[in-house]
Amino acid sequence: MVSFTPLRVLKNIEFRHLLTGRFFLIIAFRMLATLLGWWVYQLTKDPFSIGLIGLSEVVPAVSCALYAGHVIDMNEKKKLLLLCNYAYVVLISLLLIPAFLGHKLHFTGHEITYFIYAVIFFTGICRSFLGPLVPSMIPRIVKQENLPYAVTLNQATFLIASVSGHALGGFLIALITIKWTLVVIVSCMVLSSLFFWTINKQFSENKNKDVKIFESVKEGLAYIYKTKEILGAQMLDMFAVLFGGAVAMIPVFASDILKVGSEGFGLLNAASDIGSMLIIITLSMVPLRKNQGKILLFVATGFGLCIIGFGLSKMYWLSFAFLVLSGMLDGISVVIRGTIVQLKTPEEIRGRVLSVNSIFIMSSNELGQFESGLTAKLMGVVRSVVFGGTMTVLTALFIGATSKKLRKMEY
Repeated sequence: MVSFTPLRVLKNIEFRHLLTGRFFLIIAFRMLATLLGWWVYQLTKDPFSIGLIGLSEVVPAVSCALYAGHVIDMNEKKKLLLLCNYAYVVLISLLLIPAFLGHKLHFTGHEITYFIYAVIFFTGICRSFLGPLVPSMIPRIVKQENLPYAVTLNQATFLIASVSGHALGGFLIALITIKWTLVVIVSCMVLSSLFFWTINKQFSENKNKDVKIFESVKEGLAYIYKTKEILGAQMLDMFAVLFGGAVAMIPVFASDILKVGSEGFGLLNAASDIGSMLIIITLSMVPLRKNQGKILLFVATGFGLCIIGFGLSKMYWLSFAFLVLSGMLDGISVVIRGTIVQLKTPEEIRGRVLSVNSIFIMSSNELGQFESGLTAKLMGVVRSVVFGGTMTVLTALFIGATSKKLRKMEY
């Protein structure tokens, strides 16, 4: 029975430990994202400064992504996972300096902001490796016939952690302040590593091949280019989310427009992830069986309309509802794209393909954050969000009209 297959997958102890470790790591990342958006805006009162957080991370992450894919495919994956995990622990621990000692050291708000940007720049390098690592390890842990369900459970774990992290971050900022919330974040990162230690080593299937970096990267790019289902879906996601990155402006909406404080900010920040979590749990029980390409185009269009509604709303619960619905639509997109990439990618180039996939994700999310900050500075926060949602709708309609292969895509 389909409804019990996810439970059978979870009986795999190694898979369960991988997901648990990732759960605590994603909680830490989401709390950190929530905290940094709030912290930087309180320091500067400039929405553009929030956008620069995303730019600080995405530039090194995208720049290193192709090389990271080569390294992942050619090396033992567990070691890389732990190295990236502990590198994050060290880097985020550096933020404790301005958090605890900023006043004693007489740091100005702008100096602390620049310090944050510098730390996030180096975490971007770690992210270029960490992003593709966990997805590339899953097919070596679960059986091929269970892979679609493992992908869905991985996404569900990610979204449950995202919801928890976003909401918990906002509540902790209000309850124990920014500096102690940072301590909790670092502790979650250390906890995640304890689960990663229990995973078996995964040695490269390319270890006996003398592959040059340039040729290795070229092979991964060529595979994506010729696999039009992967290329079309990723292009749609990149441009849709690039223009629809309204969540980056949630600190401004919570603080200045809806006036709900850090507690309301945490819940609002988690709203889209709540929607995604609900729909992904549903899809794990009732999977999509046909017309996935048409569904992908439909949900991308609906996502843009929700962003427009959020930008125009002046009521907290209506804004929350628009974000939940946008998350539900985005969750469907995540499941479709993730399943396509995993099912259609050979093991020996999986790291490189997933690294390119991570470029699309990072380009859309972090550059979307930067785009939102820039347009907010140029045309105002509300107009920038409405503009982004409109561009998302137009992008989905354009790709749907011009990409016959994507419209007919099924798996």
